Amino acid sequence: MTVHVIGGGLAGLAAAVELARTGIPAVVYEATPRPGGRCRAFHEPALDRVIDNGNHLVLSGNRNVRRYLDLIGARDRLAAPARPGFRFVDLERGREFTVRPNRGRLPWWVLLSGRRVPETRPRDYLALRRLSKAGPEDTVAGVVPPGELYRCLIEPLAVSALNTPADEASARGLWAVVEQTLAKGGSQTIPLIARTDLADTFINPALDYLHRHRVTVRTGMRVKALEFEDDRIVALELDQGTLPLAPDDQVILAVPPAIAARLVPGLTPPDTDEPIVNGHFAIPFKEEPHDIAGIVGGTAHWVFRRPGIASTTVSAARGLVDAPAEELASLLWADVVRAFPDLAGPLPAYRIIKEKRATIRQSPTDEARRPGCPTPYPNLWLAGDWTATGLPATIEGSLLSGFRAADHVRAAGASPGSARKRRVRPASRGRAA
Repeated sequence: MTVHVIGGGLAGLAAAVELARTGIPAVVYEATPRPGGRCRAFHEPALDRVIDNGNHLVLSGNRNVRRYLDLIGARDRLAAPARPGFRFVDLERGREFTVRPNRGRLPWWVLLSGRRVPETRPRDYLALRRLSKAGPEDTVAGVVPPGELYRCLIEPLAVSALNTPADEASARGLWAVVEQTLAKGGSQTIPLIARTDLADTFINPALDYLHRHRVTVRTGMRVKALEFEDDRIVALELDQGTLPLAPDDQVILAVPPAIAARLVPGLTPPDTDEPIVNGHFAIPFKEEPHDIAGIVGGTAHWVFRRPGIASTTVSAARGLVDAPAEELASLLWADVVRAFPDLAGPLPAYRIIKEKRATIRQSPTDEARRPGCPTPYPNLWLAGDWTATGLPATIEGSLLSGFRAADHVRAAGASPGSARKRRVRPASRGRAA
């Protein structure tokens, strides 16, 4: 049995890494020259810096991130800020505060005014438990009452985790994040930043791991159609030609939802997207700890700082994605300076990156359309942050989807009724629509 992993983003790489760990032969097909999907890094000449295509907030409670980085030997490539907790700069109120959960599960931190959001009371935090009881149609704004806790903590977390405005975002989707992190205490809620860049953390070590385990990663190999017979995939049609599959081969499809819908008959994944705008600014190289700050009432939602570069993220950026880069740079740089006053000065060299289809919209309606990993075709499995992982469309969700797909393949290969026991007639070029 060979497993054909279509798509070299994080979901596809996680699947391939897990297959390699268990000794199952696999081949990865990536349409672009370089694997990584949205988790890319490149040298930007205007800044003379290596920058990430986009910023991603990782938390210490993201267990699939930990599992993946442990497998590829890259756990040490994430750094924690020197300051504990979540630091926020509230531009509307002209103040700065830090939310500092205690390390254990018993949340005594809400009893101390210096650890919680200003102007909130301990009982306000019971709203977090309301998320756990949310129904499938509930939105974050519909479950959590308005107030300082909502404005300064719940809404920023919802928008960044779900890339959807809080009045549209799934309450269950946010609870999936809270349950894994904040509900388990401060030890699981530490923000983590790539020491250098995301590719150096998540992609390059994975490619090295796959190379050591003799997993081939074929770049510039676009799968333009799947050939089906008797409800099975029997061939991949590439730009370079048709690749027949052996009777016991399996396929993991780890591509964006629009491509998956084109390749797989009858698949109707979520088709509404949300944009993200990222701004990257050249700053002096200083031997300072990595840092992160949330912005309340500004243009940016988060500011990430590491030696030589300050980066900003605006999630669910519908109102900004079409604005001129020069205008965005001025607005975002102002937020950088408010978060880190020592950087005050003229607008430095910058790069604005607009991801118009960054993630699916994660409203209750769209959540209901997320498909599971199994398909009606016994040798085809789905992976990607847009599948029904029970998590938002994040790095954590991508990795979980890849691991699950690999688990399904392993179970299918071990099943007495698996494909290796069956014979498949030669293909009749039936293609996906």
